[in-house]
Amino acid sequence: MCAHPAHRDAEAMSVIEVTALRKSYGGRPAVDGVSFAVEEGEIFGVLGPNGAGKTTTVECVEGLRVPDSGRVRVTGLDPVADHEKVARVLGAQLQESELQPKLTVREALELYAAFYDKPADWRPLAERLGLTGKLTTRFAKLSGGQKQRLFIALALIGNPRVVVLDELTTGLDPRARRDTWELIEDVRANGVTVLLVTHFMEEAQRLCDRIAVIDKGRIAALDTPAGLIRRSAGATVISFTPSAQLDERDLNTLPALASIEHKDGRITLSGTDETVDAVLTLLARTHVTAHQLRVTDATLDDAFLDLTETKTETDTDTDTETKETAA
Repeated sequence: MCAHPAHRDAEAMSVIEVTALRKSYGGRPAVDGVSFAVEEGEIFGVLGPNGAGKTTTVECVEGLRVPDSGRVRVTGLDPVADHEKVARVLGAQLQESELQPKLTVREALELYAAFYDKPADWRPLAERLGLTGKLTTRFAKLSGGQKQRLFIALALIGNPRVVVLDELTTGLDPRARRDTWELIEDVRANGVTVLLVTHFMEEAQRLCDRIAVIDKGRIAALDTPAGLIRRSAGATVISFTPSAQLDERDLNTLPALASIEHKDGRITLSGTDETVDAVLTLLARTHVTAHQLRVTDATLDDAFLDLTETKTETDTDTDTETKETAA
């Protein structure tokens, strides 16, 4: 991968700009006024339930769909009007892709490399993604995970300034998933801007600098992973088995206490960090030892569930419900 400047100029335009984006299918809005900006060298995540409008949004960024209204720019270019120029700076791994069944992995890599003036060396990419042993294997014979890794390599082979990754690690085993995360971190370290669509909360929390949560075609929240978690109504939970009985009155008067449960000699309290601090102070003051002490914080999963509706009338993804050919 060739290096790109990773610094951010406060006065420079954002690498990706989406403003008041709207797209409907059959009169039904899939994207309804989405706006966000992605800065150079950032890994920007897009989360949302099925049918939220995530894939339609990124396909408008890629120039694969024509917005009904709004403005999309990639490095200052219109992805539709300037599609050829955008293709030179943007690499994409789509949610669903296919290649000619008889094409081998080597042939696919060499073919895509030939599309660019200064492509990346596909050999290190193939090795990093565990494809070196599959170079002579035809596409039709690859497993789902191997196909996914090949499409990631093809997205990166043009040395893009921006890369869009839709469901990056779907179908990968845990080891391949973590290896891919490390590769994306290295890609970003070289100055590449990443737009990542994912359903894996662990992936989003590890990789993303900021996350836009989309629900029903609109931005429900936009913040850092830590910021989204802080917004969550999910409680911090502390549980332990005390070495001696604690005064129930002391427990019931703990600050920010949401609930208390006693089961088989074990105490479980839910509240906030303030509750945890008060419990530890109480244990120290009463000289009680907390055996098997566990503290569990709210997670990105909790934030996601708080920000999106857990029940929808239709669970079919609006993004794929109508396959419209972009003009």
